[in-house]
Amino acid sequence: MTTPLTLTSGRRPDGTALLTAVGEIDMSNTKELAAALADTPGLLVLDLTGVEYLDSAGLSVLFPHAERIELISNPLLDPVLSVSGLSGLTRGHDG
Repeated sequence: MTTPLTLTSGRRPDGTALLTAVGEIDMSNTKELAAALADTPGLLVLDLTGVEYLDSAGLSVLFPHAERIELISNPLLDPVLSVSGLSGLTRGHDG
């Protein structure tokens, strides 16, 4: 069974690509996230404020893109992003 995850692509007012995720990111839906990341070249703002859960499979999809991602994170995810080291590899972004 796939965990509900909605991914919405767009652009910020400055033209930067924006990918907004809502739901949970786990091994059941990482293919969709990986495809969305691969389909968005260049700098990407990844908005995780609507994500309630992120497991190691989700993290493993994010790490290859860390150098080009700016994260907007849900405070609930901050410990996971910090302990995994991902927050140190990406840039934070003011919402």
